[in-house]
Amino acid sequence: MACWRWTETERIIRKALTEEKRVSTKTSAADLVTETDHLVEDLIISELRERFPSHRFIAEEAAASGAKCVLTHSPTWIIDPIDGTCNFVHRFPTVAVSIGFAVRQELEFGVIYHCTEERLYTGRRGRGAFCNGQRLRVSGETEMESHHLAQAGLELMASDLSKALVLTEIGPKRDPATLKLFLSNMERLLHAKAHGVRVIGSSTLALCHLASGAADAYYQFGLHCWDLAAATVIIREAGGIVIDTSGGPLDLMACRVVAASTREMAMLIAQALQTINYGRDDEK
Repeated sequence: MACWRWTETERIIRKALTEEKRVSTKTSAADLVTETDHLVEDLIISELRERFPSHRFIAEEAAASGAKCVLTHSPTWIIDPIDGTCNFVHRFPTVAVSIGFAVRQELEFGVIYHCTEERLYTGRRGRGAFCNGQRLRVSGETEMESHHLAQAGLELMASDLSKALVLTEIGPKRDPATLKLFLSNMERLLHAKAHGVRVIGSSTLALCHLASGAADAYYQFGLHCWDLAAATVIIREAGGIVIDTSGGPLDLMACRVVAASTREMAMLIAQALQTINYGRDDEK
């Protein structure tokens, strides 16, 4: 994938960033889509289908149009044509293209391209994670010992998250009950004396910052399999951990995640969070 036609994708997105856009909404007024999302998705699928005609595809805009998100044992490409569409609409340059690949329901590799900064993040199972050829490593930030896990709570978190920069995204639901839970979760981490909580508007690039060691943890309710597939491989290959918000193994279709530089930190954050229910990708 490193030699794939990123130049054409980059040209389309860079050009569209400077132009007026026709913007539509999907599940809410904050869940946006543009004609460029569709154009880039069609370009990616067309190119891959020409090379791999027997492979399956899960893609964001196709799913929004009613295509089923079912991950089978067949080789499957999982595509987000423009992650950070709200940023894109407002000409805020934190946008990326994300392509993951799974075989027998196991994530094998992923690529994420930050178009405006020409950063190509790649990860392949068992072969490491890289950004423009430079190896990625998570920060490994933690101060805890294993026996602390049995006592995990907000007081303990204060000592273990006191040097952590945590990333998250708001999610498309903006009803009062959902916003209350979202702000409560952020408040819990701030009470735990985390250095900071950041929202950058692109879940895939936030996860790449974690993989590169620029942040220590990430959590979100409401993201989708196309947000997670490529980034999960990159984080794992950079030495990080990606789990469900319940503390169990990652469920790619569950629309929720905690990722961190260490398992201990991931578990602490998972235990602090209140669940926001977004359903499942494979049930929509």
